[in-house]
Amino acid sequence: MENNENAGQVNQPQNPVHNTVIGGQQSLPNSGGILAMGIISIAVCWCYGIVGIALGIISLVLGNKALKLYKENPSLYTESSYKNANAGRICGIIGLCLSCLCIVFFIIYFLIVGSLIFSAIPFMR
Repeated sequence: MENNENAGQVNQPQNPVHNTVIGGQQSLPNSGGILAMGIISIAVCWCYGIVGIALGIISLVLGNKALKLYKENPSLYTESSYKNANAGRICGIIGLCLSCLCIVFFIIYFLIVGSLIFSAIPFMR
């Protein structure tokens, strides 16, 4: 006959890795990813702005969701994960603005260069 030490006890589900419990609190979902995407959106905003805009929007949306979760029940989540999510959201806003400015700059640059090239064609004959 088997000796079950845990007979009669209900198995409790384990916490996922991203929601580690520290002193009864867990980290906000995706707080590290929000910060990483916000920083990367600033770093890649000069790559014609497309990647920076995409990452900035994603970090802004996920950051807003995480901050809403924290404001609903602040005692459930750690303060460090709140700060990470907030910093990632702010970096996402900065990356989004810089990427938009970069796109506007490239549009103006190509319009000026294109107009200079096409205005010089009749004089080349």
